[in-house]
Amino acid sequence: MSDGPLIVQSDRTVLLEVAHADAETARHELAVFAELERAPEHIHTYRITRLGLWNARAAGHDADDMLGTLDRWSRFPVPPSVSIDIRETVGRYGRLSIERDDVAGDEVLVLRSTDEAVLAEVARNKRISPLLIGHPSPDTYVIDAWARGAIKQELLKIGWPAEDRAGFTPGTPHEIGLREDGWELRPYQRSAVDTFVEGGSGVVVLPCGAGKTLVGAGAMAQTQTTTLILVTNTVSARQWRDELLKRTSLTAEEIGEYSGQSKEIKPVTIATYQILTAKRRGEYAHLALLDALDWGLIVYDEVHLLPAPVFKLTADLQARRRLGLTATLVREDGREGDVFSLIGPKRFDAPWKQIEAQGFISPAVCYEVRVDLPAGDRLEYAAAADEERYRLAATAPAKIGVVRRLVERHAGERILIIGQYLDQIDLLSESLGAPKITGQTPVDEREELYQAFREGEISVLVVSKVANFSIDLPEASVAIQVSGSFGSRQEEAQRLGRLLRPKQSADTASFYTLIARDTVDQDFAQNRQRFLAEQGYSYTILDADGIDDAAA
Repeated sequence: MSDGPLIVQSDRTVLLEVAHADAETARHELAVFAELERAPEHIHTYRITRLGLWNARAAGHDADDMLGTLDRWSRFPVPPSVSIDIRETVGRYGRLSIERDDVAGDEVLVLRSTDEAVLAEVARNKRISPLLIGHPSPDTYVIDAWARGAIKQELLKIGWPAEDRAGFTPGTPHEIGLREDGWELRPYQRSAVDTFVEGGSGVVVLPCGAGKTLVGAGAMAQTQTTTLILVTNTVSARQWRDELLKRTSLTAEEIGEYSGQSKEIKPVTIATYQILTAKRRGEYAHLALLDALDWGLIVYDEVHLLPAPVFKLTADLQARRRLGLTATLVREDGREGDVFSLIGPKRFDAPWKQIEAQGFISPAVCYEVRVDLPAGDRLEYAAAADEERYRLAATAPAKIGVVRRLVERHAGERILIIGQYLDQIDLLSESLGAPKITGQTPVDEREELYQAFREGEISVLVVSKVANFSIDLPEASVAIQVSGSFGSRQEEAQRLGRLLRPKQSADTASFYTLIARDTVDQDFAQNRQRFLAEQGYSYTILDADGIDDAAA
């Protein structure tokens, strides 16, 4: 028995004692293969999941590594059932492989296994059997040519993830170099690029502000091929274009924008998810983009936000190298398995606090400010239907005064005020005399306001969820979150991420979340904070009357 910070339980949960001296080190090692479920003040609960184990295995961690973490930090012996289960689950990854082979003189896709019993088991599955069109040898089935993505999805669902070794089309060669005028890839960015290129497809997980775009540029420079980049919105597309022009040898004539406003197809084309999923008369209107050029690399920016229809489209792109970029693999729709099977497994993951300690992202402190509802608002909340209660709590007028006080307290800093509801955003904008950006704001106007904020011409900006992702505002040092998408962990991470871009000053950023006390707003906040707690961020809980002292 040791005095470690972990307690491993037979139901595959792991308890972490937050106050323990070794808690942070143990947390970073544990997060490689376990997911945080609950994060109250003193004891955090992690769960060891199959997908977490397989992602860790694909990233190069074997069962001995994972069990070593548990043995090293556990206060009590690891239950034998957990050890056996981890070894057996990790051992399932790669028992089946998808390869290319010559069968009767033709190059075909095959599903292969050295374990004939496993192969026979999956071949009898009613959803997999129709995807197999031949059985040339006891250890091999031929896969229908179109079904490379579909079979990986189905195999994952039944607990037998296949390792895809079938290779990739090189695409049309296109020369892309990285400029060397005063910058170079950081060590973790270089590691992310190398690990991705070696694996051929997969996901790179880096904190907001840590330079995921540069990882994309590095992958393009190594693969030297035509590239399709899929992004969340037009503003993001233009930021990608500007960064590629600044950091690579690409010229404006080589980069095309394919969005609602422009339909350019160039050797490097940046398209929005929205245009790819747009329908006309019930059909996807822009599917031709996927075959417009012989793409050798497809980059999925903010892959955790990938729209469901794009998964179906991606199933047909398995011969292309695919790079997913994200700050968090958390998906509120539970489709992490589709990211794993169709984009690829997690190839590289860097803890947020580790990147912060290296000085590459800004330090930040998080506050949860609890606001009391006045008696009248409390009665309205109590009488409301369940589906209305969150909106009433999240948009409580009592939050406006607290926002005003925080803005005054941080005068001279650049402040983002972030909300979910348009009427609340309108009220905040009017009350503070600050400009606002919502989904209704034209793209050109958004870019002008973002640039004015970057340059310090405006210091307070009220934004909706359109600013959750892919917006580069490096000098923002304060964010005040007044409402959000219920209990979305990914949104919480993205919003804190607006503050983590490296700044000229070394000041610590402040992230405030305003919560209506004793309402569902408070309940949702606990879930929203889970991912950031896993990264080592803690929330200081304040009463609205105590914010002046906390911000001092």
